[in-house]
Formats: sequence, structure tokens, C-alpha cells
Amino acid sequence: MQALLEVGGLDRKSGLNRLKKPAKRPSWSHLKEQHKQLQWVDGLGDTDTWLEGIAPGKIADFAAEAGALDAAELRDYETGKLIALLACLVHAARRRARDDLSEMFCKRVAAKLKNAKDELEEIRKQQQALVERMIGTYRTVLERIDPADLVPRGADGVPVPFPAGKKARRRTARALAAKRAAALALAQTAVQSSGSFAAEFADIEAVAAHHGNNHEVLVARFYKRDRAPMFDLVGTLEFEAVSEDRRVLDALAHARVHQSATREYISELYEGQPLDLGFASQNWQRAVRDRRRPGMLDRRRFETLVFTYLAEHLRTGDVAITGSDTFNWLEQLPDWEECGPKLAQLCEETGLPDTAAGFTAALRERLERTAAEVDSGYPDNADLVIDENGVPVLRKQRAKGVSAMAEALEAEVKARMPERTLLGILSRTAYWVEWWRRFGPASGSDPKLKDPFGRYVLTTFVGGINMTFAEAARHISGVSAHELGALTNRHLSVDKINEAITDVVNAFMRLDLVKAWGDGTSVAADGTQMDTFIDNLLAESSIRYGGFGGIAYHHISDQYIALFSRFVPCGVWEAVYIIDGLLKNASEMKPDTIHADTQGQSFPVFCLAHLMGFELMPRIRNWKDRTFYRPSASARYRHIDVLFDQGGRNVIDWRLIEAHWRDLMRVSIAIREGTLASPLLLRRLGSNSHRNQIYRAFREVGRAVATVQLLKCISDPSLRRRVTAATNKVKSFNNFTDWLAFCNGGVIAENDPVEQEKAVKLTSLLANCVIFHTTLDLMDVVRELQAEGWQITGEDLAAISPYLTDHIMRFGSYATTELTARPDAFDPHLDVEFEAEDEQRAKA
Repeated sequence: MQALLEVGGLDRKSGLNRLKKPAKRPSWSHLKEQHKQLQWVDGLGDTDTWLEGIAPGKIADFAAEAGALDAAELRDYETGKLIALLACLVHAARRRARDDLSEMFCKRVAAKLKNAKDELEEIRKQQQALVERMIGTYRTVLERIDPADLVPRGADGVPVPFPAGKKARRRTARALAAKRAAALALAQTAVQSSGSFAAEFADIEAVAAHHGNNHEVLVARFYKRDRAPMFDLVGTLEFEAVSEDRRVLDALAHARVHQSATREYISELYEGQPLDLGFASQNWQRAVRDRRRPGMLDRRRFETLVFTYLAEHLRTGDVAITGSDTFNWLEQLPDWEECGPKLAQLCEETGLPDTAAGFTAALRERLERTAAEVDSGYPDNADLVIDENGVPVLRKQRAKGVSAMAEALEAEVKARMPERTLLGILSRTAYWVEWWRRFGPASGSDPKLKDPFGRYVLTTFVGGINMTFAEAARHISGVSAHELGALTNRHLSVDKINEAITDVVNAFMRLDLVKAWGDGTSVAADGTQMDTFIDNLLAESSIRYGGFGGIAYHHISDQYIALFSRFVPCGVWEAVYIIDGLLKNASEMKPDTIHADTQGQSFPVFCLAHLMGFELMPRIRNWKDRTFYRPSASARYRHIDVLFDQGGRNVIDWRLIEAHWRDLMRVSIAIREGTLASPLLLRRLGSNSHRNQIYRAFREVGRAVATVQLLKCISDPSLRRRVTAATNKVKSFNNFTDWLAFCNGGVIAENDPVEQEKAVKLTSLLANCVIFHTTLDLMDVVRELQAEGWQITGEDLAAISPYLTDHIMRFGSYATTELTARPDAFDPHLDVEFEAEDEQRAKA
């Protein structure tokens, strides 16, 4: 183990540095490098045996501590502690190497499929002129051989019967034969003018080969360079099926048997039986088989089929990788025998029944009751109209206006806000809240800094505004780029920044003014695109936002403060991170309702929110395109029956839910205990997880919960207003953080995913400090106005957002003298009546 600390090689890097090295973007060369990285870390030893019996949480803590230190610092540890830290770091590196290699593989496969689809589209564009020419040729041929022109006609052109006389009939027949021969000759001439019969047949075959959405026949040509490293990869990783369906793994084994073959076709026999390719689409099956060669498979296309479906099964969790974290999530579920006391605690905290029958009955009763209430309330629902043709229409709501008093108050408040600097705001909040005390070495020892307060505030400031360390050293006297980088890497972990954010949130809750904005029981989640460097595994092009990089995903309280933030890849459905923010929220603010944009509409996410005791209510656009599920096939409604499927197909399968109740509880307990991350679960429970029984159970519960929320949405105008207001707040927060992180063109200048996560969280910490300080300044101004005779209500204050920026100076020289100015204690109280606002929210 100690050899990992030795520096050597041409790059003068230690093995420790190689262990901590993040994966790069999924290029062909990087795929090969990552495979070598996996082989190297596996060669360091069997860490599973070394660490057998040690809690995963303890291993993760030791690995994080070792990862935050460099070789020189680790050499100062005593031998026993050093070996323990390095063993845990190697163990984490082995699992991460498998995760990264598998992620690269999946992304490379996705890129090949995209290349094939783009190629097909290009072929279609190129063939458009060919198709138009063929249509012209066909039209000419039809005109020449039209049967209507080959019958006897009179002088007036009207068809006449054949003459009665024998000679006359012969003359007419000869004339018609000559006419037909001439027409055929003209048709042949038309074809010849287009090239030749052979060329025309070739054109027809070329168009027919790509007439459907059959990009599958084109994929193989893009695999030539990746073939060898992909076979090396599947030979190193150990795959296992999570169900009895092993067809993909059998196909993989068959492909590996014929890996060294050079012939174009291989036998379809596997272990004496024809290989079952029923897991693949019909297009793929047609692509790999040739009717002229029964019992044979096109080798190259078959290999691409195998890699394509192996990647899909890895993404959906139908195939697992031994020794992986993100591609073996079922391993992280507890056995049912371990769930006894934890189940009782889970059900007590979430309010869920603790039996399969009770859970199913409660959910069914909720759906039946909601549907009945919406149906009976339809005559009084002025917004929902179902016309005589059965077409439902939900009338748009007008935005609630702001009173003249509120507008005047807002203008006066903005005019009186004291001028502040970002560094001064951070310094004062650090004195008041002492969030900086959360930072320090991973070992928990004393930071051994001359001025830890000043250094941690400066480091937070630099990270929060997205300034590079080199630029910070130029603009701030007394600090160096090396010092700032070392503090960020070794003293500011992701967990410590989360704790600092929590401290600010808890202090913010003490302020009276926040009662004007909400009661803290709801949160909204949304993301904003962040540009990054491209040489890392997370960076991707964003279809939703545009640009290249990742997404800063925030959970914003109804009181404007950020409860949780994280950095997520662009290529991942954002909804999988909705619940994670609430589960990781450690503040005293405990929201039980979460709002989101349309990204939040996902059946597994609705299910997980229900299991965790949260109410998920996303903004629902195009609600008429959503499916309403009946609680039973016989359920009928007087007014709203047209909203539901009339064929009786969309009915909740309650027996499926009850049968898999244990699986639902095992997943819930694993997430509550922290052994399974909710984003990992939801990424695997995608729409293609048809073989995964847990996915089917999640989908069915999600259908019931989603239908309840749809019915509430269309029947409750106040709910729709709250959802809109909440999602608008999180969008405003995204704009606010974009304004704060103004340096470096908004680009996160890091390739390490951990450092990217820190950058997002430091900006959120800065934003929360600014929100906290602005709220205090608002309260001071309100006190001044009250002293001058202004009559101010909570409703007036509700119209003022703490995302004010006009009074804040971002640019110029950053004077560190503000770090030594200790502010007076803040006053959290405000002499304003807020009970009326609380009553209005309770009624809503």
C-alpha cells in the first residue's frame, strides 16, 4: 500500500494520484485507458476480502478522507491508519472504475446508434431526388401502358365493341397488338432513358433497404474501431441477470465464442439450440438474419445487436455488474428478514399502512375518493368544461395582481436598500451564523491555519462567484492560487458544504419576514444548464437547455431559500433527482410537498414520492394528453367519465401492487437507510425496464398517484396557482445564481465530478448568504418605514422577493478588510401581522 505514495514515471505522479484520477469523456482512446485503469486497480488486491465485515459507510468515510489528502500528508499518518485509509480508497477506486467503464460503454453505444440514425436521415435526404425521379419514370410507364388506351374506340373517342365480322375482328386485333407493342416500346424507352433496367432495379433496392425506421442495418459500420476494446471490456467485467431472463447474456456469450471468427456469417446454434433473440426488436432480428442463409447470423450485425441490448439492459437494471455501485443496485436492497423494525419506523414516519393489503386498500380508497369528489364537484367547477362532444377544456387563470400599496412599498424598499459587497455579505453572515466552522481537514483535526475564518470565507467567495484560483490571486491580496486550491480540495468537502448551507437555512427560518413568503412546507425543484470543460464523463449536450456541460439542480423552499443543490448530467432525466433533495435535506425546514416543472411527470417518481411520504405535484401541461386510470373496470362517473379510457384498458392492477409490496418496502427502507440512492434507483427504473418486476410495481403505484394528482390539478384552481408560483420561484433562483456566478463566462473550469459538485454547492451557499443578508436589510428598511408611519401588512411584504441585486456590488477590487469588521447581532423579529397570510395558506 505504501508504494502508492511513491512518486515516479515520466509524469512524476504517484499511484495515489492515479487512484483519484476522474474518468474522461467517453472517446475510443479513453475507453481503452479506463479499461487499463480497471485492470490496474484490480491488480492492487482483493479489497472485498480485506474489508469484509466493515460497514460500507465507514469504508466511504475513510476513502473520502484519503481522497482529500496528497501523498506527502498521508506519509505523516501512522502505519495502521495509513493502510486502512489506502485500502478503503483502493476499494472505492475499484468500484468507481467499474462504474465509469460501464458508463463509458453505454455512452459509446448510444453514440453509435445516434450515428446510424443520422446516417439514415442523410441517406433519406440523398434518396429524395432518386425517389422523385423513380416516381416520374413510373408515371411515364403507366401513361404508356394505360389499359384504357388499348381498347377499340370510335371517331369520337368513345370505346366501341369489337366488330362482328371475322376479318374486321382480325384487323382490329392486329391494330391493338401493334398499339400494345408500341406502348411497351415507349415504356421500355422511358426506363432506358432513366439509365437501364438493372440500374432501376438497383435504385429500387437501395430505397427499399431504408424505407422504414431501420437504422439497425447501418450500426455495424460505426463499430469497427470500438469492436476490440468493447470485447476486452465485456471480457473483464462480470455480468449477471437480475431475473431468470438470460437471453442477452446468452447472446453475449455466443458473440464471445465467435469473437475471433473472420467469416461473414456464423451459426445461430448456442449450446445445441437456436439462439433466442426475442429480446430484440423485429428490425434488429431482420437485420442479423438472411433468408438466403437459414440458421445463420450476420456476424458483424449480431455483435452490434448484442452490444446495443447489453447497454440497454445495463441502463434499465435488467443486467447487473458484479463489484459495481451504480450498475448493481439490487445488491444494495436489504433482505426481507432484515426489514422488521425498520418497516415499522418507515410506516410510522410516512403514514403508510404496514401490510400489503392495507397499503393497497389505502391507495385504492384514495383514488376512488378523489375521483368521486372531483365528479361531484364538477357542476361547481367553473374552470373545467366538458363540451357536448366530450372534449374537456381547462380555462386559463389570470395572474393575481399586486396592490398599489405593495408596488409603492417595493419601490421604496429598493430605493433604501444599503449598498453591499458580496465579500462583505459573506463575512457578516459567517460572523452571525458561523457556517465557516463546518469546514476543515477530512480527519476532523484542527485546520492549522493562521486565519481559518478569513481563509474559508475567501475560498467560499471565490468558488461561489465561479472565479478561478489564478484570477482570485490577482484580484485579492494576501492569497495564492495554490492556497485556495488546497483549501477547496482538502477542507471543503461536498458534505461539509451541505452542512454550511443547512446552518444558513436554519438561521434564515428564525427571521419573521420569511413568514410572508410561505410556511416552509413546500419546495420546488428545477435545473439550469452549466457549461463545463468537455473532457469528463458527465459533460453532455443538453436537448432541453442547449449548450454543453451539466445541470445545476436546485430545491428551493417556498420561502425562497435553497435547501439542496447538486450537479447532474444533461443526459439524465431530471425527475430522478426530485426526491433526492428532500431526502438529503438536513435543515429544520421539513417540506412535505414538492413541485416541479413538467420534467417531474414520471410514474416511478410519483411512486417513490408516495413511498417516502411526500406529495409530488408538478406543473402539468398538455394535461389532456395524460392518461387517467380507473380504480376498477366497472368504475363510472356522471360528469368526468370522458376523462378516462372508454375501452376499459387503463385500470390499476391492484393485485400486482399487493404482490410486490415487499419489494416496494425493501426499496423504501434502503433509500431511507442511505444504502441505495434514489437517483440511482429511478435511473434504472426507466420506461424500458419491462423485465424488471420492481419497475412494474413502481409504475402501477405511480399511475394511481399520478391520476390522483391530475384530478386535483384540474379541480383546484388554488393548487394550480401554488404550483405556478413555486416553479416561478425556482426559475428566479436559477437566474439569481447565474447573476452571482458571473466569472469565467459561467463555465465550471473543472473535469472532476466532485469539484463540479462543489462549484454548484458553493454558489448555492453564497446565494443563501445573500438571501439571508438581504432579508435582514429588508427588515431594517421596513422598521424605518414603520417609524415614519407606513402601515405595512404581510400581504404587502409577500410581493417583495429577496433576490434583489441592485444594491450589491459584484466587481472591482475585493478588499479583505471587510473580513475583520465584526457586525452587531441581527434582530430576527419584525412587528408585522403575519397570521392572516398563514390562515389564507391554510385555507388554500
